[in-house]
Amino acid sequence: MDKTFIKDLLVRGIIGIRDWERVTPQDILINVTVFSDITRAAQTDDIAYCVDYSALAKKIQSHAETAARLTVEALANDLAEICLLENGVTKTIVRVEKPGAVRFARSVGVEIERSRVD
Repeated sequence: MDKTFIKDLLVRGIIGIRDWERVTPQDILINVTVFSDITRAAQTDDIAYCVDYSALAKKIQSHAETAARLTVEALANDLAEICLLENGVTKTIVRVEKPGAVRFARSVGVEIERSRVD
């Protein structure tokens, strides 16, 4: 299966359980890999058969900036569902991180894998 990815998409949104996290937007780092068959896109050089990563990135950014989720787990699941709605996408891996959330750690977060059959 072929992969299309969005690497290190940095957005700002409400995420977390602490009182200050519910009112102060934080950096959220998102990485997404979507799996699809890009054979036809490669053979025809036609964007109609590609995963539109620009449009997908905009959907992910918009949701992450407005969802105001309590947990990175819930946000990651939301984003996986958005990815699986894309034409031709059969599987996705979504990684959501909160940079600087834990002292002495560059980042913390979760990585999930979802398929259309999940």
